[in-house]
Amino acid sequence: MPSGTVTWFENIWSKISGPETSVRLRTGPTFAAAMPGCYHFIPDPHFMRIRRAFPIALAVVIVAAAVTLAVQLRKHAPPETARLLPGADAFVYANFGWVRKANGGKPFFPVSHDAEYDRFIQETGFDFERDLDQAAIAIHYPQNWPGGGTGGAAPEARFSEVVTGRFDGSKCAAYLKRTAQSVENYNSVDIFTIPLYGRTFRIAILGVDTVAASNHDDPAVIRGMVDRSRRLASPFGGPALLRRYYKRVQLASPVWMVARVEPRSPGFESWASVFPKPADLVVSASYNPLHLPLRTDALHVRAEAWAGSDEDARGIADKANVFLSMFHSAEASVGSPGSDADVKALFDSLQVRQEANRAVLIATLSTRVLHKLMETPDQMPAQPDPPRK
Repeated sequence: MPSGTVTWFENIWSKISGPETSVRLRTGPTFAAAMPGCYHFIPDPHFMRIRRAFPIALAVVIVAAAVTLAVQLRKHAPPETARLLPGADAFVYANFGWVRKANGGKPFFPVSHDAEYDRFIQETGFDFERDLDQAAIAIHYPQNWPGGGTGGAAPEARFSEVVTGRFDGSKCAAYLKRTAQSVENYNSVDIFTIPLYGRTFRIAILGVDTVAASNHDDPAVIRGMVDRSRRLASPFGGPALLRRYYKRVQLASPVWMVARVEPRSPGFESWASVFPKPADLVVSASYNPLHLPLRTDALHVRAEAWAGSDEDARGIADKANVFLSMFHSAEASVGSPGSDADVKALFDSLQVRQEANRAVLIATLSTRVLHKLMETPDQMPAQPDPPRK
């Protein structure tokens, strides 16, 4: 390249980028490559530091983005026990580990013991009150109900469950083999078939802490649960109805329900007074400390009824508010001073409002109310006799 051209190029570049850049241009690899033999290649230390640091920074950003995405997906994904369930018309979930923790290590829901249950505990070593951690239940409505259902030709609802807990797999397998009518080995998993109350009950041990069961007439239901347990746990998995509404479940909810309400169905006669038309219902109870006001001994209950239109949602909210008004009026007219303070606080916290095509109910439930509801009659404190007139 002629020297005059080089000098002209340097002058133009120094005016645009400054003298320092012009000096680096003389010694940098780009300029040296353009005019071989005229300049020696002297690497820029600053550029070399950037080139070494860039891959590290890029890797950190990618890892951080992946972790953030995984956390967000997990937050909006149902628990794995629920994702293993088959397609159904309603779902119920309970985290009994949290319940025991909130109750000082003791169960909220005492189970009555009879001779058969005691024998089950002795043979399997599994006690529901002590060892059950999580339970996810799918409810299959009969197909001939209004709106249809996933229960097939069964005359009443069928159920599928996935539970996790602490149990001895060998003892449980031995007990199931003794009681099962037949055993099917499917995908390297034994499925035990047990006749129970005139129905066919199938149960399979999916892992060291997971058991699946179903009394659905179709054996493909529990086989599908086995198949899903053998795949990688994907946050995108799970039944369609659950995937659609789980994001409406409150954060840190140990108990929740997602259900399709069909008021014309035999199982929903008592719901028809509030739900004149079909709706989807999402109920959750959260112990999230971010709720205001702060209550460490309370669950924040939220129920959302997703109606077909804004008008239908308004009708549900209006009917719910009528029931609340009737209750408060009856309470005021009776004026019972001995009413339980925690129960009264629960009803005072109830609020119902409409949000577009949703009717929303919120309430604050004290854990003391749960204690009282679960107490057996002999555990309940004696009530004083009312004063005589």
